Amino acid sequence: MNWLYHNIVRPILFAQDAERAHDFTMGMLVRASQSDLAQRALEKFFPVPEIPVEVFGLKFSNPLGLAAGMDKFAAALPIWEKLGFGFCELGGVTWHAQPGNPAPRMFRAVSEDAIINRMGFNNPGAERMAEALADWKSCARWPKHPVGINLGKSKVTPLEKAAEDYANSFRVLRAYADFFVVNVSSPNTPGLRQLQDKSALAEILAAIREIQRGDAKQKPILVKIAPDLSFEAVDELLELAGSQKIAGLVATNTTLERPQTDDASLEKIYSEAGGLSGKPLRARSTEIIRHVHKQTRGQLPIIGVGGIFSADDAWEKIRAGASLIQIYTGLVYEGPGLVKTILCDLVLRMDKEGIKDLKQLIGSA
Repeated sequence: MNWLYHNIVRPILFAQDAERAHDFTMGMLVRASQSDLAQRALEKFFPVPEIPVEVFGLKFSNPLGLAAGMDKFAAALPIWEKLGFGFCELGGVTWHAQPGNPAPRMFRAVSEDAIINRMGFNNPGAERMAEALADWKSCARWPKHPVGINLGKSKVTPLEKAAEDYANSFRVLRAYADFFVVNVSSPNTPGLRQLQDKSALAEILAAIREIQRGDAKQKPILVKIAPDLSFEAVDELLELAGSQKIAGLVATNTTLERPQTDDASLEKIYSEAGGLSGKPLRARSTEIIRHVHKQTRGQLPIIGVGGIFSADDAWEKIRAGASLIQIYTGLVYEGPGLVKTILCDLVLRMDKEGIKDLKQLIGSA
């Protein structure tokens, strides 16, 4: 399957504009999501080993999840489990529907296994997503694995009303997700990263917490942070973990930094505005994970994301302190077989090292 993707499927997809290729692929996955035959076939092609882990009160059959940004509309929800993912994160979704930034807005740096995007939270809005999720529930295709939803701020909403915007989205979606991620770190919505400021973020989290007041079982609320934050800024944010009941962090979002290069064609791609993801992000995201794990003494769960293309990359993130990991760009470059490859290789390495439980590995570096 990996050979087929690398030698036939990927060349066809990469001959197209990056966003067009994404939309084509999602269209195929949407059709597969509506077919029992296709789902059974995918389960047969992509069997994965169980590597159970329990994080913020939820049970995961394995630690590898789909990162936000791939399925913004919850259009292919049932398929991610069939590909072997232990969980998925849908969105980012905003309270108001919005088209996102003008195209072209997604670019491949193929020689570096990287992507630059400035999508700008293009999505149908929280109420439309709630309708889509209700449809999946009613047709009995809901996955068994945990489902997360990534919440962003609407572009039209001023920063001083951000808390209300996030709270509105949470209110209509709260029944459909097992956990939520407050995204204050996308570089593609003007001013959004200012919401990583301690006081602004506290207001957003308080507004969401107020909606859950009195609930017998509250949904875990995580925060997604930028790799471009200084360690001092990360420490300030961590001060909110207790008072605002942050269940965990997603580390990290895309970066505004660019690697140095003498390649003129690569420099042209790197000059595009937007967030960079893929292999160039791997080291920095791991640094942030390691820092958070150390500062919190391993008490704040981390979902590690950024540059994961192999079991070695996954191993690095988990040893740095990630309890769960996610992929996006790796999936684009390596294909759907990457999920099975990472998990099977991870099991082999755990066996070789004599590790019986993933908990033994988390933060062991």
